[in-house]
Amino acid sequence: MALKVAHDCAHDIADVRIVYASRHGELTRTTAMLGDLAQDQELSPTAFSLSVLNASTGLFSILQNNTAPSTAISACAASFGYGLLEACQQLADQPEQPVLLVYADEPPPDVYGEVELSQPPAHAVALLLQSNAPRQITCRVSADEAPASVEAQSSAFIRCLEAGEASWRGEGQRWTWSTRQR
Repeated sequence: MALKVAHDCAHDIADVRIVYASRHGELTRTTAMLGDLAQDQELSPTAFSLSVLNASTGLFSILQNNTAPSTAISACAASFGYGLLEACQQLADQPEQPVLLVYADEPPPDVYGEVELSQPPAHAVALLLQSNAPRQITCRVSADEAPASVEAQSSAFIRCLEAGEASWRGEGQRWTWSTRQR
């Protein structure tokens, strides 16, 4: 999923910086390897190398022959928001070089039981941030002890892109995004 959306969004941009965010990362792959270990099976070196959070970013960089920096972020339910914040900060620091944000996540394997009340389905989102983009997005984060949003944070952000404004609550915070044309 992550490679597909990254390619669709930025396959033609040389040396794009990449921020990858995920709540659970490669937990399914890691859990399968733990199962193999429990059954005294040898681990696949390929599976092991792809079990880290930044595996998708590394593969995309190799496929694109991209030597630009990449960052991987995991911050619980707010992973998308913190990934977007990191991508925006990188763009502000070097506005001449675009930043690709890739968010991908899937529910944890069943072996973990019910991890949370609502778990969004597997999904991936890619956004290309450029200083000359025709749309500007503003984000506000404030304290909010209201119940957490049921939808994924990334889904709330997509609503912002479609409707012009959206908010999401989780972990004692309210994230509010709004968009406007430049």
